[in-house]
Amino acid sequence: MTQRVLTFTERGIYCPAGDFYIDPWRPVDRALITHGHADHAREGHARYLATEAAAPVMRYRLGEIDLETIRYGETRRIGDATVSFHPAGHIPGSAQVRVEVGGEVWVVSGDYKTEKDGFCEDFEPVTCHSFITECTFGLPVFTWESQATVAEEINTWWAKNAAEGRTSMLGAYSLGKAQRLLALVDPSIGPVLTHGAVEGTNGVLRAQGYNLPDTTQVLPDTDAKNYKGALVLAPPSALGTPWARRFGQVSAAFASGWMRLRGVRRRRAGDRGFVLSDHADWDGLIGAIRETGAENVYCTHGYTDIFARWLKSEGWNAEVVPTEFGGEEDEDRAATEAA
Repeated sequence: MTQRVLTFTERGIYCPAGDFYIDPWRPVDRALITHGHADHAREGHARYLATEAAAPVMRYRLGEIDLETIRYGETRRIGDATVSFHPAGHIPGSAQVRVEVGGEVWVVSGDYKTEKDGFCEDFEPVTCHSFITECTFGLPVFTWESQATVAEEINTWWAKNAAEGRTSMLGAYSLGKAQRLLALVDPSIGPVLTHGAVEGTNGVLRAQGYNLPDTTQVLPDTDAKNYKGALVLAPPSALGTPWARRFGQVSAAFASGWMRLRGVRRRRAGDRGFVLSDHADWDGLIGAIRETGAENVYCTHGYTDIFARWLKSEGWNAEVVPTEFGGEEDEDRAATEAA
């Protein structure tokens, strides 16, 4: 019988042997945090533990918190549990959390992607007995083109707009996606402007040594006429607002895995949709699970029922675990309101 190293409670994923929670959604005494997005790193916990790379943006967003850091791969004894953090490939500093108790190993994936993006730390498979996996895009329809292909599409769109006198406005979440796009676009096409929510995060990551091109924050007195052919990066919720309308003739686009669905593209009412996600696609999810060697898989956040049924049909012990992790829309709102 598999030992229940982790349990699922109304406060979050709990480790009885170590008396700590992983990404809890209610205030707790000790919280191990996989990454800095608002649905995983929440206010109100007494003590936090996160990777060294995740800590600066967590402090930037949460203020003065009791935050201890850990290096990737470093082991830490907490009560009767041994924990370590391993790269998740989702955003800078993101981690999977490995928990071992009495020789039984469980891993909490947090959010992850398996494609190398050349910007954040590469995903690292972690062998375990039980794997708690997100499945945001757990349907076969969600398959991603290579990052290089999407980068070419975005740069071609931007260059065409610039040549025709339009501003290119690209909706992207302010932590992770926006910086990944900055590392992909060709700054020789024109100037790059940013919403305050994006630029604040840029500053934190630049101070950590992440390489980003020069950008200019849009301020109340910014005159769009001085930035012909610009690319403007902003949270999706800022598009179509008075903040965005100052740029006059605009071509608006979104970069998200949800752009794979035609109905979502229509509802977004943008001119273009670029399929680029910081979450694993269908093949990435399955590949990651296989590499863990896990017998037991717990599916959270996303197409959980469908994905768990498929895993069962392939021989895994799979269960759906309800959680209160949000989505990119929640992250977008939180970041925009904080700017």
